[in-house]
Amino acid sequence: MRQVWIPRVGGPEVLRLREAPDPSPAPGEVRIRVAASGVNFSDVLARLGLYQDAPPLPTVVGYEVAGVVDAIGPDAPGGDRPDDRFAVGDEVIALTRFGGYSDVVCVPAAQVMRRPPGMDAQIGAAFPVAYATAYALLIEVGRIRTGDRVLIHGVAGGVGLAALDLCQLHGVEAFGTASASKHAFLRDRGLDQAIDPRQTDLVAEVRRLTKGAGVDLVLDPIGGRSWRASLALLAPLGKLVVYGFSAMAPNVSPSRVRSVVSTAGALAEVPWLHFNPIGLMHANRGVHGINLGRLWDHPDLFRRWFDTLLHWYDEGRLHPRVDRAFPLAEAAAAHRYVQERHNLGKVVLIP
Repeated sequence: MRQVWIPRVGGPEVLRLREAPDPSPAPGEVRIRVAASGVNFSDVLARLGLYQDAPPLPTVVGYEVAGVVDAIGPDAPGGDRPDDRFAVGDEVIALTRFGGYSDVVCVPAAQVMRRPPGMDAQIGAAFPVAYATAYALLIEVGRIRTGDRVLIHGVAGGVGLAALDLCQLHGVEAFGTASASKHAFLRDRGLDQAIDPRQTDLVAEVRRLTKGAGVDLVLDPIGGRSWRASLALLAPLGKLVVYGFSAMAPNVSPSRVRSVVSTAGALAEVPWLHFNPIGLMHANRGVHGINLGRLWDHPDLFRRWFDTLLHWYDEGRLHPRVDRAFPLAEAAAAHRYVQERHNLGKVVLIP
């Protein structure tokens, strides 16, 4: 098999393609011949040494794949439902607790789902993390209802577009932040209002658009000063849901010093005083956090979410988008593309 390794902290150029023997599935696992692997911003942070949940370097990252089952381990899958039983040749998608940047992976059967008919492998690899995260943010935590107003930071990314799909499905008015060059695309996707916070005062603009009412929910993966603005925009009883800290990552290949300075600056701008329980109580606001990578011990959650999400996909109500597919050998270019925030939707790696 071939894998993309992060041998040390650094810019995209540190990524290395290496070969190794194909793994054999352990008890309870299935082996997947990978056709596409999803790239997430957490992978970029892992390469920069800023993702505390990543395995120690050197390592292979990657949270999601799509492909075909080509071997089944002893006692696998072991599920009680017909949908939990796999056979060689099944087209599947899977969540991988790292190791997804490979053309062969072994995955516990509980983390594998059949790929719906008509869903190609690239769309399959773009689906699990983005839509599970969006579901957790909007449905589980946000409890969105028809007529709510939601602000989605980084709406043009994979999770942002997935969240926009769910907002449209539930009759929610959606605002989103993105660079001006992406606004026409986002309007075509159905976003109610796109805002470029580099050119417009975000707080003033959202207050203008909502006639001073604010929004009921803010989804914020940026961190630092962004969290301060997000809190200021909440309507009474509104929620800020944080699910990342991309402000720590510089936009270009960094030196170690630049990474440390970028991280320190982002941490210094976190509104720590506003996050205290007494202040939140008096403001009638809530702050919630989501880290999908720390829910591995709750496979029942993922199963329930994907039962619903894949049903909505089958009905044609969700529209995952792959922006670009890069060969495994060009993983560095894929990382640079994502780190510089060029993507409109997901980026995937293909063998």
